Amino acid sequence: MDKSKRKELLEEFKQIKTYMGIIQITNKVSGKIYVDSYPNLKNKWMTIKMQLDMGRFANLELQKDWKELGAEAFTYEVLEEQKTDDVTDMKWELKMMEKPWLEKLQPYGDRGYNKPPRQ
Repeated sequence: MDKSKRKELLEEFKQIKTYMGIIQITNKVSGKIYVDSYPNLKNKWMTIKMQLDMGRFANLELQKDWKELGAEAFTYEVLEEQKTDDVTDMKWELKMMEKPWLEKLQPYGDRGYNKPPRQ
C-alpha cells in the first residue's frame, strides 16, 4: 500500500465517531443482569459473545450460565452512550456514568452478576 493511500485511510479512521457507555446483559431465564462500562461500544457485543463462547469472559458466574444456557438465553442492550470526542479522563467519565446505573439496577446477589461495591 502506498503512503498516500495509507495516510488517507488513517484520516478516515480518525473521523469515525466512537462512543463510550454502559451496557447490560440480561439472562432471560433467571432475570439476572450484568452491568458494565466500556470506552468503545463499537462491536462490543460481538467481542463479549466471542469471549463467552471461548470461555474467557472475566465474570465467572455469567460465564458459567452462558455455558449452561447458551447465547439465546441472553440479551444485550446499551443503557447509555456518549461520544468520546471531548473526553479527557475516560476512566473517570465511565465511572461517573456507571455509578447511577449500578445504584438504580442493583445487579448484585440474586439480582445480578456484578460484585457489590465495597463499603
